[in-house]
Amino acid sequence: MSSEQTKTNNSALYTLITVFFFWGFIGASNGVFIPFCKAKFGLDQFQSQLIDFAFYGAYYIGALLLFIFSSMVNRDILNGWGFKKGIINGLLISTFGAAFMIFAVTQGSYLLILAALFVVALGFSLQQTSAQPFAASLGDVHTASNRLNLAGGINSFGTTIGPLVVSTALFGVIAGVNEAYIKEFAQKANSLDKMEILYVFVGGLFLLAAALFYFSKKLPAGKSDATFEPANKAMKTLIAITAILVVIFGYIFSRYSDADFIKHFIENKEKDFLGLGLTITTLLVIVFGLLFANSRAQKSPEGWGAMKYPQLVLGMLGIFTYVGVEVTIQSNLGELLKTDVFGKITGSALAPYISMYWGSLMIGRWAGAISVFNPSNSARKILLVVVPYLAFGVVLFVNHISGQDVGPLYAYAAVVAFQIAGFFLGQDKPSRTLMIFGLMGMIAMTIGLLTTGTLAIYAFMSGGLFCSIMWPAIFSLAITGLGKYTSQGSAFLVMMILGGGIIPPLQGKISDIIGIHQSYFIPVICFAYLAYYGFAVKGILKKQNIDVDSVETSGGH
Repeated sequence: MSSEQTKTNNSALYTLITVFFFWGFIGASNGVFIPFCKAKFGLDQFQSQLIDFAFYGAYYIGALLLFIFSSMVNRDILNGWGFKKGIINGLLISTFGAAFMIFAVTQGSYLLILAALFVVALGFSLQQTSAQPFAASLGDVHTASNRLNLAGGINSFGTTIGPLVVSTALFGVIAGVNEAYIKEFAQKANSLDKMEILYVFVGGLFLLAAALFYFSKKLPAGKSDATFEPANKAMKTLIAITAILVVIFGYIFSRYSDADFIKHFIENKEKDFLGLGLTITTLLVIVFGLLFANSRAQKSPEGWGAMKYPQLVLGMLGIFTYVGVEVTIQSNLGELLKTDVFGKITGSALAPYISMYWGSLMIGRWAGAISVFNPSNSARKILLVVVPYLAFGVVLFVNHISGQDVGPLYAYAAVVAFQIAGFFLGQDKPSRTLMIFGLMGMIAMTIGLLTTGTLAIYAFMSGGLFCSIMWPAIFSLAITGLGKYTSQGSAFLVMMILGGGIIPPLQGKISDIIGIHQSYFIPVICFAYLAYYGFAVKGILKKQNIDVDSVETSGGH
């Protein structure tokens, strides 16, 4: 590769990673938006978590529709467009979603707000499906994971400042908002006005980014050489799973759209066990549906495509679980912190905690991006210690300049040390690192369950530290050995971002019944599965004569 080509690819990469920022900014902002909407519209915890269902469910629907349409015409539609055009189209859809959001907030309708978030994320789905292979193609294949880790670091910067910006947009101030204020403020007729202004700005940025991509001469069209591999049985299975989910959630929506129904439960303090059962059923449909598909594919591979590979199907459940646990920890954090034993932290005062949670992911991803700069082995070891604390300082600084009291967050530096230890123990081996971080996450969530106050808050926030490297590790392990089905397997993995739309509402429903603090057993189970996948995939790949320690991480979310 010539220096000129390298320069061109770097320029293209810097343009490309702007979309990674958008995903993080909007996704993390939901952590502040959820408790606001809960107060504004008088929702229970499950209903408030439907924000995540709409947002992350759109990723699944978008990727599934792309796969279905490609199967119908027997060619990869996205590859036909080129990754650059795919990103542009995705940005335009998100722009329309932003305009839809402006209309939704002027109408003051929660259902319209959910629909608008769905459209914004539908555009993100197309961007995500396009951007990841695009970033990987902009240079040497051996450095692809480094570029994606860098993009992931930018994504995490968006997640760090998103809650602070949205908090300002909603409340007009950053610090000093308490429970009484948020309830009073949220009920005002014009309390969504600043959200309207925010989405005018966000929609303009989407449109500007689309223009930047369209007019950028240095950005190649971006196409892969892979041919489209049909998988009709896999497609029918995914459609069947989707149909069942639509019926279940359609019924749930119909129940919760009845104001008298909700009023009855609230006034009589009854617990909606049927709703809980239906929500658990959605999870079981996905888990057993995918395991059934792999079981059938093992016996008769024809028509199943990539689903005949156990590392992929278990990896799909891994991505589902990882995104779910990453989102559910912070989405329910606002409700947790407003309880007496957690300090009655509410309103915009939540912002630094949610910002630090997402900043924890940035800390890990910045550390994962160190190899982009090709340091020597000794320099890399030093940077593995220095870079996480540099990122930690950035999170503190951003919160400080926004007017927050960052004093309670200083001691979190001690928790960062555990993540650094995990990096050294993982030795850059994805299965080993995934297993170690899964176990650390499980221990941290257990500590949070068994304690209260600052220790528990730190434990729950540390979930971000241990989630930080999971996407590239799971993604790489899941597509290893897929051969001609690699592209298809990647699409299936992107669909599983759906976990962010299923697991948070499930925890929300459980919290309505047993309490918000107790509901955090859900992240414990999630981290346990992720540790299991890191352990089990090694044996699976060994049976296929693949050395798991030779796998390089790829992908970024």
